[in-house]
Amino acid sequence: MISRPIYIEQIKDFIDKPQVKIITGIRRSGKSTVLRLLKKELLAKGVKQEQLIAINFESFDYTELLQAANLYRYVKKEIKSSGKYYLLLDEIQEVKGWEKAINSFLVDFEVDIYLTGSNSHLLSSELATYLAGRYVEISVYTLSYREFLDFRNSYFPEDQDSEGLFLRYLRKGGFPVIHTTDYTEESAYKVVYDIYSSVILRDTVQRYGIRDVELLERVIKYAFDNIGNTFSGKNVADYFKSQQRKVDINTIYNYLNALEGSFILYRVPRYDIKGKEILKTQEKFYVSDISLIYATMGVRDRMIGGILENIVFLELKRRGYAVYIGKLENNEIDFVAEKRGNKIYVQVAYKLENRQTIDREYGNLLSVRDQYPKYVVTMDEFWKDTVEGVKHLYITDFLLSEGL
Repeated sequence: MISRPIYIEQIKDFIDKPQVKIITGIRRSGKSTVLRLLKKELLAKGVKQEQLIAINFESFDYTELLQAANLYRYVKKEIKSSGKYYLLLDEIQEVKGWEKAINSFLVDFEVDIYLTGSNSHLLSSELATYLAGRYVEISVYTLSYREFLDFRNSYFPEDQDSEGLFLRYLRKGGFPVIHTTDYTEESAYKVVYDIYSSVILRDTVQRYGIRDVELLERVIKYAFDNIGNTFSGKNVADYFKSQQRKVDINTIYNYLNALEGSFILYRVPRYDIKGKEILKTQEKFYVSDISLIYATMGVRDRMIGGILENIVFLELKRRGYAVYIGKLENNEIDFVAEKRGNKIYVQVAYKLENRQTIDREYGNLLSVRDQYPKYVVTMDEFWKDTVEGVKHLYITDFLLSEGL
């Protein structure tokens, strides 16, 4: 079991604090592993084994606990003495009425609670009403490039070809299971497609009561095919209209919301840099792992610009940034990222192949007249120019940078 310190460090700040810790992310992103790592951390801190109550609700062993009342009775029975207990409850959304059970645990026992869930709407459910600010969300993503290197070093220490490793990451994405053995691309995409199918069925179709699965798949294909492009629900509806299929725009928005809820997609709003306001139209959507695109649509080299944007977006999110698409008059900044009062601007391109591309990527950033750091990120390994303070970074240098 390979450590994922970026998440453990976040959780450590909240151990023994009164908030319920909710660990969210797409299925197979590593949430269960984070819980096991947390268990090791608690034992190292002196917590006794008998103080830990760990349940994975996807295990057949706990089928009888999928009702809130049964779960409550089980936990009550396990709490055999005074003192604090630690509840580690994996895939809590499988329990019907789970919010009431969690609230009752807090009322009736001295407990520190950690939950995982594969649906972001856990936080917009009754839990928000019951807990009213007494919870904290920790988002888990698929492997970063640094974590991917840790996996490769652990499982395949003889493979240290840095350029080849990034291409492997670019092609296979970051689902941890893919990097525990030496899958071919074809086999890796088969595994990822099975993950995708499970997420679509369990966390999207069933969770949101979607009836027209074929339409949902078409919406997904449209979103995947437009990674890196701004679009709205109206654009999707207009596209279907051009295909002689009339679709209600509210249905499109409901499906996009469901795909966000199951962590298939992340919505990124546009931000007016001059007016300092979030715009309500023409967002971008990025996928939770680039391998989902390959597994469902095949490898599409023509999408390399959007794929690189997607990788950079996820890295910014892992580092705790709130991320927006920047608009400054007629210019677009790929990413405006903010964290605790700090801000960075990032442009992403495949290659700086000609003067027009160079002028566009650097010019968009130079149009922003403030002193925050600005980066152009590409796959040009040997481009070293800094233009009026705007730095160029090779993609892996950006992903491994300690200073962002």
